[in-house]
Amino acid sequence: MKKTKIAVFCSGGGTNLQALIDAQKSGVITDGQICLVLANAPSAYALTRAQAANIPTATVTKKQMGSQQAFEAEIERILQEYGIELIVLAGFMSILSESFTSKYKNRILNVHPSLIPSFCGKGFYGLHVHEAALAYGVKVTGATVHFVNEIPDGGQIILQRAVEVQEGDTPETLQRRVMEQAEWKILPEACQKVAREIAIQGEKYERI
Repeated sequence: MKKTKIAVFCSGGGTNLQALIDAQKSGVITDGQICLVLANAPSAYALTRAQAANIPTATVTKKQMGSQQAFEAEIERILQEYGIELIVLAGFMSILSESFTSKYKNRILNVHPSLIPSFCGKGFYGLHVHEAALAYGVKVTGATVHFVNEIPDGGQIILQRAVEVQEGDTPETLQRRVMEQAEWKILPEACQKVAREIAIQGEKYERI
């Protein structure tokens, strides 16, 4: 069976990208192949991680392209060049328009560091999510992998995993535990799940 060609979009350190690379090496992801890492910042350490794993890279910035429309058009051109069939947003700090997401319906995954519908949507990213969870006093948080549509964190949920909040947690300690116990586990699992469906169904694929 032909492997699904995957692109991972990143903006920063690329810890979720590393989890995907490791999952590919260890056999968690068997029906997909990471063929491209795309960053919207030339300084993103994710690019270094990709190069170390011999994965092709590309950088596209909105500043360089001049507008959201041109930015997305250039990303589309690169995706077509590599024959990409599945996109994974792994800490990609740029909102994609409905015009873009509708072209890749049920082919864009995102991992969010909370149990959606809690602490999600506009303004909830990075440490802000964990700060809000602690401020609210929740005893359980976690991570969610979902399909991406035009609503931030609004697409269909694929996988979730819960993580206990511990006494004395700071946003930083909670962020680390959610990454280790949830994000780095369910993102590769969801990636494999969708990659397999695309590989099996081919052009007939719509959703899992």
